[in-house]
Amino acid sequence: MAYSFTGADVEPRLSAPESEAQETSKQVGRHSWPLAAIAIMQTILFLAHWLIYLTLNTFWQFSPTVSRSLGVGLFLLSISFTVAAMLAFRLSNPLVAFLYRLTAIWLGFLNFAVWAACLSWVAALLLWFAPADLAAHLRPWIGVTLFSVALITAIYGLVNARNIRKRRLTITLPNLPSSWRGRTALLVSDLHLGNVNGAGFARRIARLAQRLRPDLIFIAGDLYDGTRADPHRLAAPLFELAPPLGTFFSGGNHEEFGDAASYEATLRDGGIQVLHNERVDVEGVQIIGVPYADTTHPPHFRSFLDNLSLDPDAPSILLNHVPSRLAMVEQAGVSLQLSGHTHGGQVPPFTWITRHVYGKFSYGLQRFGRLQVLTSSGVGTWGPPMRVGSAPEVVLITFA
Repeated sequence: MAYSFTGADVEPRLSAPESEAQETSKQVGRHSWPLAAIAIMQTILFLAHWLIYLTLNTFWQFSPTVSRSLGVGLFLLSISFTVAAMLAFRLSNPLVAFLYRLTAIWLGFLNFAVWAACLSWVAALLLWFAPADLAAHLRPWIGVTLFSVALITAIYGLVNARNIRKRRLTITLPNLPSSWRGRTALLVSDLHLGNVNGAGFARRIARLAQRLRPDLIFIAGDLYDGTRADPHRLAAPLFELAPPLGTFFSGGNHEEFGDAASYEATLRDGGIQVLHNERVDVEGVQIIGVPYADTTHPPHFRSFLDNLSLDPDAPSILLNHVPSRLAMVEQAGVSLQLSGHTHGGQVPPFTWITRHVYGKFSYGLQRFGRLQVLTSSGVGTWGPPMRVGSAPEVVLITFA
């Protein structure tokens, strides 16, 4: 039996003037935040490219002609990903996909090149104490060495991002029906289907799932990247999967970047059960799904959980894309939350930032009081198609 909770069930009614004012405010926010995000990202990209330009000029002392050419080239590269991303959200064709993929790779190399530039300046400070002739001789070689390491690291990241791990673990749930003992579920998150990970990537995941033969599949958000594309074509290989107990999906933040309603309709047409603020009972286990947007408003999310009226004598599994609001989820009596979103940080320094933001819940199976939280590093990538310090994975859960 399915239970559906909409905004009308959980939000207090507002007077007409208040409703209009709030709606106007929401519309302004929806239009302004992308512009602010683009401005911030582009400023960071300008500064990163300027640092590389300054470092290369200082360590190799190029001629004026080469220096100007380098400056022009780095300026064009600094705006390349922003331009490609804006095109990708409006157009869908092979040329845009190729441009987006190429600039995403450059974005990944840029990350490691910035590390190389920073370390080059640290080395330059140490050379300050060396004889002038020795420092002049070593300076170019330091740059060559560090930028070569950056290139090798980026290439490793590209290869590592395509080496999908199959992780297996056993989870014990209280009051688990005997029919569920020994059953398996495949947790897949963060495929980011779009211009980088296309239908071929989805086909690869589908073949992997067929080999593992789970009893059911959970897709914990960010199935789509949010860029303009044909959602049916991208996800079609997943529609061929037919686990005995079904496939369940709840939306992530990247579905919100595109047409979330269209994505959900496509998945329903493909036979995937979309849990949009819904609860279903699967042979004695309560499975719940909430889209990312509804978890960003604590009062809304709390009201949704309160209205679920979960059966305390039956285990429950919540698909919640982000490993957050855990106190609310635990208070509602949920047994297990399945999340993604973090990518394990994907590449440094974001591997460290992610651990700082989400703590121990950034990856793996953890406890929050009575609640168990399983966060996957995801199987795809966003931005740079690279992983260094994290690994792509699917998780095969055996229930006990």
